[in-house]
Amino acid sequence: MNLLRFFTCGNVDDGKSTLIGRLLLDSGSISTDIIETLTRQSKATGAQVGIDLALITDGLRAEREQGITIDVAYKFFSTSKRRFIVADTPGHVQYTRNMVTGASNTDLAIILIDVRHGITEQTQRHSVIAALLGLSEVVVCVNKMDMVGYDRATFEAICADYSAFADSIGIGGRTFIAVSALMGDNVVTPSANMPWYAGPTLLHHLETYAPPQQATELPARFDVQWVIRPQTDALHDYRGLAGTLLSGRLSKGNPVTLYPSGIQTVIARIESNGHDTETLEAGMPGVLHTDMDVDAPRGTLIVPSDSPIRSERQFGAVLCWMSEQPYRPGERFLLRQNAFATRASIASVDARLDIRDLSAQPFEGSLGLNDIVRITVRTADPFTYDPYRAHRSMGAFILVSEVTNNTVAAGMAED
Repeated sequence: MNLLRFFTCGNVDDGKSTLIGRLLLDSGSISTDIIETLTRQSKATGAQVGIDLALITDGLRAEREQGITIDVAYKFFSTSKRRFIVADTPGHVQYTRNMVTGASNTDLAIILIDVRHGITEQTQRHSVIAALLGLSEVVVCVNKMDMVGYDRATFEAICADYSAFADSIGIGGRTFIAVSALMGDNVVTPSANMPWYAGPTLLHHLETYAPPQQATELPARFDVQWVIRPQTDALHDYRGLAGTLLSGRLSKGNPVTLYPSGIQTVIARIESNGHDTETLEAGMPGVLHTDMDVDAPRGTLIVPSDSPIRSERQFGAVLCWMSEQPYRPGERFLLRQNAFATRASIASVDARLDIRDLSAQPFEGSLGLNDIVRITVRTADPFTYDPYRAHRSMGAFILVSEVTNNTVAAGMAED
């Protein structure tokens, strides 16, 4: 079964946690003993309809007491057709950084809209972040349909309004689903209350959704994590480059180039799981042997010679500042991307992005928590990357403070 990563977002009280709880409960992904525990907890909290579904995802006591989702809650579940990882991201504007973190490694966004309120500024903000993170398709769940008597006209009006907005920010693919997470309408089973709705249930759409950017279809990128040189006489000639194939396929005999050195060589042998193999596919760990002795320390990237990649000491990026301490001009960082690391600095902050519409605004004042800006980065060693929109795992990076060793920002390299 292939894996689908998706995240949910929406305004506070739009029902994100309830939707995920309903999805897990009705798909049979929760064990009987947990259901019994949740039933007791729900009675204690005064839930009026069976299990308080939000308890399934709101695992932090502090956030449960406040009635909001503060951090990103991850849940793993599976059906007979697919495995899933779902991130329940926060709705408050001050937790933009958490949403960026939860959404950055997902294939699909589920945007909840309360049918009573329609499209709000938060709806726009979350959609813009989804577009910024390279998600060209979203699922729009118009929730709480039971609160408007399952009215078709209200649902269709929201769909039209959202479509017009999505077109303006470059989200071309969207699927609209009329749901009531609390009552279970169109989450896992079709709703008898909305005979006019002809679309899929949420679970059916998730089980059948094909992400437009499959890892195996992207250019091959092998991330060297370790150089294996056993210190034994019997294996004194053994030298393998161990790592993970982030995308694409590599085969024995392929001409490859090592970055950032630019050395060209040929793959002479491939090992995976202790056995020789002819081909390595995306997501697989492996050990590569080249036909010549090459210098390839940790962080080296191996790519097919006919599929070049950028390698520069200065590049443009979009950055989300994630630290409560504001950026200090001249501050030094450690830039990390997969196994690669190098010292870096922000050469310039070129614009501040308005996350309601992605427009670039003049940068004024300081760079602080949750700000999203366009910057120019300068690195000590060449930074090897693909633009984020073309290859997300090769375009993403983080900045780590040299002083505190805390991660202070997440970035996306631009074309």
